[in-house]
Amino acid sequence: MRRFSATILFALILLAIFGCGKGNFSERSSAGKQNIFRYPISTDMTTLDPAKVQDGDTIDAIQQVFEGLVKWDEKNQVVPNIAEKWDVAKDGRTYTFTLHQGVKFHNGREVTADDFKYSIERAANPDFSSPTAGDYLFAIDGFADRWAKKATELKGVKVIDKYHLVIVADKPRPYFLGLLTYPDSYVVCKEALNNGGEIQKVEQMVGTGPYKAESFQPDQLLVLAANKDYRDGAPKIDKIERTIIKDPQTRLNKFKSGELDLTRIERQDLPGLLADPKFKDQIHFFERPALYYVGLNCKSYAPFKDRNVRRAFAMAIDSEKLVNETLDGKNPDIQRLNGVTPIAHSILPPSVLGFRADAKYIPFNVAEAKRLLAAAGYPDGKNLPPLVIYHRDGQADVKLVAEAVATQLRQNLGIDCKTQMLLWAAYLDKHNKKELDFFHMRWSADYLDPQNFLSLLLSTTGVENRINYSNPEFDALCAKGDTMVGNDAERLKLYAQAEDIVLQDAPFVPIYIEKDAELISPRVHGLRESVFGHLPHTTVSLE
Repeated sequence: MRRFSATILFALILLAIFGCGKGNFSERSSAGKQNIFRYPISTDMTTLDPAKVQDGDTIDAIQQVFEGLVKWDEKNQVVPNIAEKWDVAKDGRTYTFTLHQGVKFHNGREVTADDFKYSIERAANPDFSSPTAGDYLFAIDGFADRWAKKATELKGVKVIDKYHLVIVADKPRPYFLGLLTYPDSYVVCKEALNNGGEIQKVEQMVGTGPYKAESFQPDQLLVLAANKDYRDGAPKIDKIERTIIKDPQTRLNKFKSGELDLTRIERQDLPGLLADPKFKDQIHFFERPALYYVGLNCKSYAPFKDRNVRRAFAMAIDSEKLVNETLDGKNPDIQRLNGVTPIAHSILPPSVLGFRADAKYIPFNVAEAKRLLAAAGYPDGKNLPPLVIYHRDGQADVKLVAEAVATQLRQNLGIDCKTQMLLWAAYLDKHNKKELDFFHMRWSADYLDPQNFLSLLLSTTGVENRINYSNPEFDALCAKGDTMVGNDAERLKLYAQAEDIVLQDAPFVPIYIEKDAELISPRVHGLRESVFGHLPHTTVSLE
């Protein structure tokens, strides 16, 4: 009885302490967070391993922990990182990297050229099954043989001594350094891994970056702690908390309550925020080198094998209406702040080399779309197999546009098109296996070269060609442009011809260019930007 009474008394004391006063939930939830940068991830981390990562949210977290030879700067240029410099031989293929001396892994061991060879070899090992190695390591001499298990190592990666590494390209490629900015070239710590297998827990996330992985609860929270021994100086903040919050409204509410310092805004929430005097000045817009598009699988959905069917779909999708009504709603406040989403009439976004505002896209034309569909044997959509447009979870804008595309196809062509949302990891899995017949998603540049869009996404042998598109004329133009060095004007002409071909073939219908809207708390200072997104948070401070 005495123990029970003491428990009640203790509870009453706690209630008196914490239940009274001026504090509210948001204030209590923020207690002790004064020097912790808090911003969410819209879906669960897809991996903890830089050699496995495919999506932007996860890359943003991983780039705080791991680093590579080179990196992007605020002028969107490739600059030295762990390599202090590089030299290119007269053959245009051989790159000799000189490493900074004294760069330490988070466990205190110095990074050497052997560590980079180990890390790149690990990502290129076919048994490791990196989903991105074929995208970004393909240009290293000997990669094809290693990937096909005809060799036991990459002959194009050679250690000269402790601080000198040579990487040889298979051919002169003007974008070669850009390839090395991708995380599958980041250096990992051999002794922290389980026989070179995938990194699956924070204890294995031993990098060289400005933050150390402290804890990870799947589907809940990733915590990164400042690396006080970072070679460029300790970060100004103590920690980064990346809470996994899949619901956009929950993310917005948590920002409003002071529980987040930064969050992405869905376009549908912009009008209300712009009208709110408390938050309107905290809205920031960032145009990214990324394209939102509709993909038509030319193999898995039989009607899409017919060029006329694909062209009919392209003509029946009104991108201007999707942007002006579904996304922006012709909101004058969005226009005033230059936050209007750019409509895509090309595959290459504006910041990518070779962008053309006058690319040969297919304009909206319902009458011609109906004629083409009927000529292909599907008048008013009759006889078409059931059709579903797939989209990812966690992004309300993507869902809205997918639903609007389905509505336009029903109204304009009589096609019974449904929508289906998949969890991001499941979506990526099906996408990688080329199992999605029809889908709405994004491709964002990893380097600002047309090869990263045209050749990689749409050539017959392109590793990211998930729609089974194939056109020999397109392939030949891309192949020539991919290895042309010293004549940029001629190279871009080749890519322009290739882009026009694929736009007219319509396996890939551009909708809009990504223009991120973010809420950023006034207490956040020192964010560094490139067109790719926020750079690692080495200079961020919090009031």
